[in-house]
Amino acid sequence: MDPGATIGSRRPMTPIEPVSAHTNSWTGTDGDLSTPTQVHDLVITFYREIVFDELLEPVFGEVAEVDWAEHIPHLIDYWCHILFRTGPYAGSVTKTHRHLHELAPIRPEHCDRWYVLWTRSLDERWAGPYADLAARHAATLMAGLAKRVFGFDWAPPS
Repeated sequence: MDPGATIGSRRPMTPIEPVSAHTNSWTGTDGDLSTPTQVHDLVITFYREIVFDELLEPVFGEVAEVDWAEHIPHLIDYWCHILFRTGPYAGSVTKTHRHLHELAPIRPEHCDRWYVLWTRSLDERWAGPYADLAARHAATLMAGLAKRVFGFDWAPPS
């Protein structure tokens, strides 16, 4: 969130450039996405972008009515499971997204924006094998949901 933003305010949209492939341009000091604390930071950073996004916020806020205090820990658990194989994940990604799609159809542009914001959040701070896995898994996850749940073919924007 912008330092000057207040709760309930919206910051101006910045154009989202399509990404051809996941490439890390980050040069900071966080290194790879290799700890649960870093996964926490990524999830918080990413979903902070979602709540200010004109395309995705209505899906999460108005349609799904996400309770972020409840949902964020599940998202952190999911990504730790994917990246670090931390035991079984108790949630049902497909069931959750199928229900959401029944409430309001998810379209290709939703998938594109989600993926671009995810990879941008990754690239801003992390680089390495775990960050690359997080990007690859996000693309695979979204392609699978698009095909099996949303009813269309999807590939990461090029």
